[in-house]
Amino acid sequence: MLEQPYFGRRLKRLRLERGLSQAGLVGEGMSTGYLSRLESGDRRPTERATAYLAERLGVDASVLTGPPPQRPLTYELAVASSAPSGTHDLAALGRAVDEDAGDDPAARWQALWLLSRSARRAGDYAEEREHLDRLVELGEAMEVPELRVRSLVAYARCTRALGDMRTAEPVAAKAFGLARSEDLAVSDTLASLTVLIDIEAELGRLDAAARHTDDLERDLLPAAAPGQAAEGWWTAATVCGRRGDHAAARSRLDTALRLLRGTDNLALWTRLRLSATAAALEMTPPHVGTAECWLAEAASVVDLIGTPAQTQELRALRAHLAFHRGRPDEARAISAALLAEEDLRLSYRDRVRLSVLHGRLAILSGRVEEGIAVLQGLGRQAAESRNLDLSAHVWQTLAQTLAELRLPHTTSAEGGAPRGVR
Repeated sequence: MLEQPYFGRRLKRLRLERGLSQAGLVGEGMSTGYLSRLESGDRRPTERATAYLAERLGVDASVLTGPPPQRPLTYELAVASSAPSGTHDLAALGRAVDEDAGDDPAARWQALWLLSRSARRAGDYAEEREHLDRLVELGEAMEVPELRVRSLVAYARCTRALGDMRTAEPVAAKAFGLARSEDLAVSDTLASLTVLIDIEAELGRLDAAARHTDDLERDLLPAAAPGQAAEGWWTAATVCGRRGDHAAARSRLDTALRLLRGTDNLALWTRLRLSATAAALEMTPPHVGTAECWLAEAASVVDLIGTPAQTQELRALRAHLAFHRGRPDEARAISAALLAEEDLRLSYRDRVRLSVLHGRLAILSGRVEEGIAVLQGLGRQAAESRNLDLSAHVWQTLAQTLAELRLPHTTSAEGGAPRGVR
């Protein structure tokens, strides 16, 4: 029989993984008070209680009564943090976080930070959010301003990637306000302001984003390290592009890419080129030749050592590039294959833009009603989730595609705005 407190921690973890409340787990066969004492470690489980709970959880009893972690959290953290990047399996660290509460909150914070970053690199934003939920709570309890801001910035980025702008906006604003009030280092202030600007742009608040971009360029970027400065200039380029100033956007993109060499930070070097490719293709008119060059540079790394998430992002960009190069069949084949994958790891924005391309190709290939339905659904979904810049892109694409076919902009069957305009 597994000794307490490990039994209780393991039991609680399994319950929460299944989305069950204490009442939902015990049913009619056990009191919630008894379960609460088991989970807190105040009571030792009986064999009968263990068998009942295992049946309710849908696991073998040995899952609950197996041996405790062989090494405490601090040991697993030391092993994970000292391993070469990308070479260590973090499963043992995750189990230690769940089952070894210990008395070192800083060690738990660092472990959750590593787990959340690993999930982000893998493109598993849902798992990342689970780790960050705990990280933010722990950071608030520790009352260390730097850790609080870093937790909030990571949480805002994750929820933005999931398309949850209602959560992302206040979290980013809180992070930036805290960084300012605590007079934190440039690195923390810059990170919080950058994510806030990104979110403001997604929300369609381009005037606010532009004001914050001015602050970014004037006060923070001159004092930033090259890697962070490159990310800051890329964010500034994004805002310029969405405001229609594509010359300024291109200038800032060039600045961002010049600041960083592949030997400095290969992961960031690659990510910036993937992002710059997307930005170039979103300009009016699209800078196709430049995008093709940047994508080729990124592909040279992604094809060799890229993560599954980066590989999917690269394929999505190749679909967009094929469309702009006048190769619709190639674009259709890539987008269809990618959207059909069960484990799609694109961010919400990238997934919607790829779906928009696929719907546009359906219209242009003669499947007009099917394509219109796809784009209308995407436009409504983006608007409802407050991704207003993305929603505008969807409706503009629909209007432009219908205009290319010279179709009348008739009112939709459900009523409301004309097709292509909302």
